[in-house]
Amino acid sequence: MLYIEDLQVELAGKMLLKDIDLEIKPGETHILFGPNGSGKTSLLMAIMGYPQYEIKKGKIVFKGVDITRASINERATLGIGMSYQRPPTINGLKTRQMLEICAKKHIDVDDLARSLNFQEFLQRDVNAGFSGGEIKRSELLQLKAQNPDLMLFDEPESGVDIENMALIGRTIAELLQKSHAKPENGRSIKRIWGERTKMGLVITHTGYILDYVPADRGQVLYDGVLACKGNPREILQCIGQSGYEECIKCSKEKI
Repeated sequence: MLYIEDLQVELAGKMLLKDIDLEIKPGETHILFGPNGSGKTSLLMAIMGYPQYEIKKGKIVFKGVDITRASINERATLGIGMSYQRPPTINGLKTRQMLEICAKKHIDVDDLARSLNFQEFLQRDVNAGFSGGEIKRSELLQLKAQNPDLMLFDEPESGVDIENMALIGRTIAELLQKSHAKPENGRSIKRIWGERTKMGLVITHTGYILDYVPADRGQVLYDGVLACKGNPREILQCIGQSGYEECIKCSKEKI
């Protein structure tokens, strides 16, 4: 459902992404690792369609539609949504209004907010004075309202405490129609969400999200290039033990 071929992306005259090939099939969740400045957020922004991320070469196809030159609005309408690492504060727009805007049809905003313990924030301006965990919950509520088919998550663990991480992890699993797994006494508790059609691309540095969202594939973006792919937990372990360069060298499957 998402197919990227030979993608090159430039920002303010600097080449950020080079020859990116990526395919995410229905029901799949991919984890994206990489050091700071490697181009991870740039890839998500290019998929979402931000015009300052200029596509110099290649194409992006979603649901069989070439969206390489499509606007952000067109991509969102087609079914792409994004949770940002540092979303802006929007003064004058209430969170309740934002959720109503995101929804494709009428929703019960209060019921939706209860799912993330967010009722008390509905009458506050979007992200105004929110903590890190509150911002993440606000982002997830907007995704729940939009209900997109492809979800892009830019470091969902960033700025989140342990208590909020559990709630955020379970919500992401629910959004992606995945089993969610939380370690307990050395075992994993799994829950099945039925037929899986949703797709996810998740940027992570810590890997905490893997405790809640089973991922199908991990990939390392290094210096603007997708350098290797494989089992996400094995990649995370390799990065932790040896660093990114060594992880790329010893990867069993090169792109």
